[in-house]
Amino acid sequence: MSPRCLSICIFVVLAISFATAADTAASTPKLTAAEIVERSVSARGGLRAWRAVNALSISGKMEAGGNSRPTLPVPGRRSSAQMPPPRPADQVQLPFVMELKRPRKMRLELQFNGQTAVQVFDGTSGWKLRPFLNRREVEPYTAEELKAAASQSDLDGPLVDYALKGTTIVLEKMEKVENKDTYKLKVTLKNGQVQHVWVDAQTFLETKTEGAPRRMDGRYHPVLTYFRDYKPEGGLMMPHTVETVVEEYKQKETIKIEKIAINPQLDESRFAKLQ
Repeated sequence: MSPRCLSICIFVVLAISFATAADTAASTPKLTAAEIVERSVSARGGLRAWRAVNALSISGKMEAGGNSRPTLPVPGRRSSAQMPPPRPADQVQLPFVMELKRPRKMRLELQFNGQTAVQVFDGTSGWKLRPFLNRREVEPYTAEELKAAASQSDLDGPLVDYALKGTTIVLEKMEKVENKDTYKLKVTLKNGQVQHVWVDAQTFLETKTEGAPRRMDGRYHPVLTYFRDYKPEGGLMMPHTVETVVEEYKQKETIKIEKIAINPQLDESRFAKLQ
């Protein structure tokens, strides 16, 4: 499972400690980008195991809330009766189910206030239904959402079989992430999109990745996603706690993974246009 697939509109600001490459080079063996990727894939279960994964079903709860900012009005909606409900001031847990299937198909269902929001991406096109925002008709993904979905729906992430995917990876430097030495990798996808992945220098598990910048309050904000609490699932190592940073926002929300099913039977209709 690609940890970045779990970044579901969550916000948190963390203090990140950085050290210079010179400080860490003395205590960390020098490895090439290819060697780091090879060790990372092995730590996550191995190339053969990941190639055998055709589908994933991930379920759990998203801890949301702690936000006293007023909800922004929905464009085109003017009356107070049509306004979406305010964001909860206290922490709440929202059940979700995410289904992933090769090649690059994704379905996400999120329960909120007795209603179900749905997002579907079939590998090319995407649709969404957001009743809790008073959006009760199916809407297509925006161009921005399509770009993000195309880079995040790969169930095994950017490091597994990266060369076959047309991805290039270089080692930029070493940095401290939450007081741990990590390798900062620059990942350039086949379409030219660039993102960074941080790999723990001891465990070789992915610690942090860049997400697609988010437009909020009229500006784009960098997004970072952190992965913790790795546990074995069917021979694969997967994170069970995911947190995301949107710069300049102080609300913290966390995804807790409760169940992961490997190679479940997922009908193609699950990824078709919503009706």
